[in-house]
This record gives sequence, C-alpha cells and structure tokens, in this order.
Amino acid sequence: MTQPRDEENIPPPEGSFPDEAAEMVSETDVEAGAAGGDPATADPAADSSVPGAAGASEPADDELTLARIALEERTLDLQRLQAEFVNYKRRVERDRDLIKENATYAALAPITEVLDTIDRAREHEPLEGGFKAVAEQLERTVGAAGLTRYGAPGDPFDPSLHEALSHIGEDPEVSVTTCKVIAKAGYRIGDRVVRAAQVLVVDPADADAPAATDQPAEQDQPDQ
Repeated sequence: MTQPRDEENIPPPEGSFPDEAAEMVSETDVEAGAAGGDPATADPAADSSVPGAAGASEPADDELTLARIALEERTLDLQRLQAEFVNYKRRVERDRDLIKENATYAALAPITEVLDTIDRAREHEPLEGGFKAVAEQLERTVGAAGLTRYGAPGDPFDPSLHEALSHIGEDPEVSVTTCKVIAKAGYRIGDRVVRAAQVLVVDPADADAPAATDQPAEQDQPDQ
C-alpha cells in the first residue's frame, strides 16, 4: 500500500523557479541601491551632491586665486625694477657726459691764455718757422677737443657771450648795440662758454634826438 507524501515537507528541487526568482530580486535591489534608489546601499563617494565633495573643490579655487594674486604682485615688482634700472642707466649716461665735459673744460680753459698770446704775436708780425708750426698744431688740437673760437667785429652784442669793456660812441650804420672791436676772442665748448669775448661796443644813433640849430637862442631882454 502506497504512503501518501507530505508535500509541505518535501524540499523543492535545485534550480527550481522560486530560487531563481529570489536571486533576480536580490540582484535588482543591489543595482537599485548602487544607482541611488536605496539610500542604505548607495555609494557616498559616487554622489556628487554630498556636502563633502563640494567642500573639497573650494580650497582648490582659493589656492588658484592666491596664486594669481601672487603672480600679479611679482609682475608689478619686476616692472618697477625694470623702470628703476632704465632710470639708473640714463642717470649714469648723463653723469658720464657731464664728467667728460667738465674734464674737457678744466683742461682747455687755461690754454685760452696761450691762444691769446699767439693772437697778439700775429698782430705784431706774421708767425714764422717753428713757432708758426707749434701755434697751428696747438689750435688744431684744441679745436679737435671741442674748443671753438668766436667773436668778430660787427657781431650783435650778446651779454651771455660778450663782455663789454667800453662803449665807444654811436654808429649810424648799426641798428643794435654792436661789437666794434674785439679785444680778446671768446671760446666755448658746445653751448658752454669757457670765456666770454671781451669787446668794445657802439650803440645805434638816436634818430629821435633834436637837430642842432646854428642860430643862438634869443636872450631875454631886461625890462626898461
């Protein structure tokens, strides 16, 4: 006689549909949690809305801003140093030219007296022989060094270039005060006067002066 089977106590066979369905449900829950469906199974590192992730980017932005500010400050410092160097270079060049001019002035100023002696010798008689050769060489040398002679009869009188030793009257042929006689020539280096020319000057005739009359002025007759 066959015994009836207790269906409730018989385990299901392996690979049955209920087991496969349970596994599929479990896998679906895991995938949903990973995608953010289940907060309990979600990955905090994968969620960009987490406050910690936003806070991590703020220090990076602050460091970039500080780096830019530091770069601008260093750039301004370099520009300021470059401007100071250019100004320093200009001052050095200007001072070098001034020192050279002062040295030339100090060396050539005493020689003007020697040149005056040569001029007086020429006025006395023509230079000859070795003295003539030395005089001409000296004049060429000081001219090459920058010493220039100026002053000639007929030049308009300029107080910055001429020293008037005396007025010798009036001259109707001139319209301004004019150098009539050059006592000593003047010398300069560029625009700098080494020695002013010493001159005798004449003034223009005064056209507004009343003409002199030949008739004597009438004398007052005493009352009788």
